[in-house]
Amino acid sequence: MPDILEQMRKDLYNGKAEEVKKEVKKALDEGLSAQEILNQGLLKGMEKVGKDFKAGDLFIPEVLMCAKAMHAGLDVLRALLVGSEATLLGKIVIGTVAGDLHDIGKNLVRMMMEGAGFEVIDLGVSVPPEKFVETAISKGAQLIGMSALLTTTMPWMKTTIEPLAKAGLRDRVKVLVGGAPVTASFAESIGADAYAPDAVSAVDMARELIL
Repeated sequence: MPDILEQMRKDLYNGKAEEVKKEVKKALDEGLSAQEILNQGLLKGMEKVGKDFKAGDLFIPEVLMCAKAMHAGLDVLRALLVGSEATLLGKIVIGTVAGDLHDIGKNLVRMMMEGAGFEVIDLGVSVPPEKFVETAISKGAQLIGMSALLTTTMPWMKTTIEPLAKAGLRDRVKVLVGGAPVTASFAESIGADAYAPDAVSAVDMARELIL
């Protein structure tokens, strides 16, 4: 394993965005492929971040810094990776459901998903059901991820799943739900494919559902 990739992973873990950016450029100059830098440098680094976050060794502010460093490196590689489907694990549409303006958890899920190698289309907050469905269809997404932080907005998750079924897309588009008041039993009751209690679990579930 080239030393530059090891250093890249360490600096990513420590949230050093500028250093990671420089190391990606240096790795390219040394002849490493964009794919190798992505897989063995950036994604490997975020994999350790995810494990330590789940174990309670890292906290949300630190994870956000790591994700920022990962994106700094990814910005350098993006032009070289465009059009290469092999670089993506799949496409995911995410958002907070209609009537709910909370986004911290959703943003963390987006960053962790991107850090794991998924393309994420983030619709933001208070997303109406039809927007989730239309975007999933137009972008060819394999997964819709919905978040709710209020018990009063949770029913919108079911309202989003229903048109997917009517369109005959439930086999093609999986549904993952999460958020503080959401439970595995609620997810099952509305017909979701999976429930994730945190951002790292969301990545694990996305892998299971898509790959």
